[in-house]
Amino acid sequence: MPVFEYAPAPESRAIANLKDSYKPFVNGEFVDGSGEPLKTINPATEEVLAEVGTASKSDVDTAVKAARKAYDGVWSKMPGTERAKYLFRIARLIQERSRELAVLESLDNGKPIKESRDSDVPTAAAHFFYHAGWADKLEYAGYGPSPKPLGVAGQIIPWNFPLLMLAWKIAPALATGNTVVLKPAETTPLTALVFAEICQQAELPPGVVNILPGAGDIGASIVEHPGIDKIAFTGSTEVGKAIQRQVAGTPKKLTLELGGKAANVVFEDAPLDQAIEGIVNGIFFNQGHVCCAGSRLLVQESIADEVLEKLRYRVSTLRIGDPLDKNTDIGAINSAEQLAKIRGLVESGDAEGAQRWTSPCPVPERGFFFAPTVFANVHQSMRIAREEIFGPVLSVLTFRTPDEAVAKANNTPYGLSAGIWTEKGSRILWMANQLRAGVVWANTFNRFDPAAPFGGYQESGFGREGGRTGLEAYLDV
Repeated sequence: MPVFEYAPAPESRAIANLKDSYKPFVNGEFVDGSGEPLKTINPATEEVLAEVGTASKSDVDTAVKAARKAYDGVWSKMPGTERAKYLFRIARLIQERSRELAVLESLDNGKPIKESRDSDVPTAAAHFFYHAGWADKLEYAGYGPSPKPLGVAGQIIPWNFPLLMLAWKIAPALATGNTVVLKPAETTPLTALVFAEICQQAELPPGVVNILPGAGDIGASIVEHPGIDKIAFTGSTEVGKAIQRQVAGTPKKLTLELGGKAANVVFEDAPLDQAIEGIVNGIFFNQGHVCCAGSRLLVQESIADEVLEKLRYRVSTLRIGDPLDKNTDIGAINSAEQLAKIRGLVESGDAEGAQRWTSPCPVPERGFFFAPTVFANVHQSMRIAREEIFGPVLSVLTFRTPDEAVAKANNTPYGLSAGIWTEKGSRILWMANQLRAGVVWANTFNRFDPAAPFGGYQESGFGREGGRTGLEAYLDV
């Protein structure tokens, strides 16, 4: 079957309204940070997009004091019906500025515009709409007749879904009556700072939301600050463990959403064409920069050859290139550092004897790109089967029986997500009960909804975000 050739269909970068410089947002205003400015770059071209002012330890203290003042004086005392109005305003403003936010996210992060436009930004708005609905109904959430907020929440988000992770964190915090000090990732601060503009447009009271760009030392300063009542972190397991050690022995509440090595399990009775699409979406969505990516494919031995043949063909049709081109399927890797990590793990797969297949698609010479790659004949002892690659690389293992599939799927220190592909509903229910994963998808993958709680077990962290369950993390219960 021939592959269609598509003419380039680039979105205009002018829509992003990119500025030459950006500043931290404290107490309702953009202020000069006292940290060393950083330059954020476009990973698809390696060009500098903007200079971003960063915070210092003293700026963290100023932001926490502003958040505390807003909490004590305004936000915690405001009726839920009034807080809900602000969240609704923010949600509508995200929708109104959705095209601008989508283009800016693709420029700063490297993800395809169709993913920013159709997934990240709409879901971010949906989280604010959803949590606005909870703001005046907390007494019915199952946490007592009059649940109270915690106070000031310190939130640290990753670079893979900058705006969406911001919404996951800020929306429930505000809905439950908390104020926020948030640090965006060092490589992707721009949409968070445009969100600060949205807070101003929504006339959010000063100090309710504070955004501090910076490197890891600013995140550490937020974690250790005595004025913080709650820490919410999404990122690497290594940093999550360090945060847990720091918070231990203090009254701070903690939510950690960390790494993953999800198993996507395909049985011989699965609808294979549907499963192939789910496999591709599970690992190549957002260049594999997804904590719950289905990076381990477990295929029943009787259909392994057929699945690999179909999979390689489908992956060979994926288009890699300019993230602003609406036809692009695989965008740029977020940074040179992450690209080096991916290459190192792929080289380990070669060295340990796995069979590597890389898509023959042309790869841009400039920018941080990596062609979609599938490893077959993978054993559980290999690094590519054990370590989170966080890139467009799939490891394929086989199994014979359902019990073997469960044993291999659970043979990981992580426990964030998993997928099951079979026509038997009883097998789905049995296996979902056996898998040690916080989220289990059946005959689909990477489906998210603000009403559905998300989180993991073991080294994938603890606590839940989203849904009624996710409210508990921001309530004193």
